[in-house]
Amino acid sequence: MHVVITGGNKGIGLSLIKKYLSTGANVTSLCRQSSADLDATQAKVITGIDVTNSESLENAVKDLDPIDLLISNAGLLIGDTFDHFDLENINQQFQVNTLGPLRLAKACAQKLKRGAKYGIITSRMGSIADNTSGGQYGYRLSKAAANAVGKSLSEDFRSQEITVLMLHPGYVKTDMTGGRGLIDTAESAEGLYKILEEKTLEKTGSFWHAFGDELPW
Repeated sequence: MHVVITGGNKGIGLSLIKKYLSTGANVTSLCRQSSADLDATQAKVITGIDVTNSESLENAVKDLDPIDLLISNAGLLIGDTFDHFDLENINQQFQVNTLGPLRLAKACAQKLKRGAKYGIITSRMGSIADNTSGGQYGYRLSKAAANAVGKSLSEDFRSQEITVLMLHPGYVKTDMTGGRGLIDTAESAEGLYKILEEKTLEKTGSFWHAFGDELPW
């Protein structure tokens, strides 16, 4: 099994890499730069990857083996409020969080095996129905749009029997959350792994919490 993961030099991405390696999968990590922890694994590491640059992704994947599982994990959070937000910061989050998964899908489309899976690490903060606290405009908007990307891809990839899943990792202790959270990255990766293993084409285009609950849009 060949697994390709973006943003795997730390955090949830690194824990996902370790999880899949422990199952015997061949794992390729696409990231801006590696880390000592990533280098210590058996993953194939391709650095210099920018998910906001289509050419960067296309060059990285052109020589890869066929892909069984693709995971878009690279993400960006720039906190804001209604009183204090910056449109350039919002656009930057769109480029990474929304268009990044779309660019990745386009770059890897010819490498995805029939029956492959594509997991997009999004966030329940992209759920409109679940928004009860406001704020975080850039992150919420970009993740809601990422969910729309995943839903459209699920229809476009259906004829190839490729399952597309939107995945909320939970409130995880990472650099993005400033070390705050309810679970660590290994727990999140374990939950994400189970969903990616269990869900089939019947559930393509759906939105899941790492704990196993289907989330509202």
